[in-house]
Amino acid sequence: MQIHISTSDGLPIYVQIVNQVKYLVASGRLSAGEELPPIRVLADRLVVNPNTVARAYTELEREGLLVSRPGRGVYVAQPRIDLTRAARDRRLIEPLDRWLTEAVHLGYSADEVLRVVAQRVREFHWQSETAA
Repeated sequence: MQIHISTSDGLPIYVQIVNQVKYLVASGRLSAGEELPPIRVLADRLVVNPNTVARAYTELEREGLLVSRPGRGVYVAQPRIDLTRAARDRRLIEPLDRWLTEAVHLGYSADEVLRVVAQRVREFHWQSETAA
């Protein structure tokens, strides 16, 4: 599992870990059931306080992305589809609106945005259409 921390990023380190684990799962580089490094091991690799990694893992567990099995480790959880379609839409639309606002301010046209989205969609791991 490759995670890179940037001290000049401005984002708290635990948020960087959370975001990168989410990306690794979404891109298929981490699969459901795959074990993550123990807290101390990842903290040593990243040269950060173990409490920082623990906080990231706790946040990911709270969001349903990870599951902790006491005495056995931390694993990527099975995808959650227990939310209603409306709830899932709300969770997607809020960050999408922020992203589109940024694209407008950067001067992208709608066609350019669609091109970028199409390119990125091809790089992610999608569950079967029946899960949607």
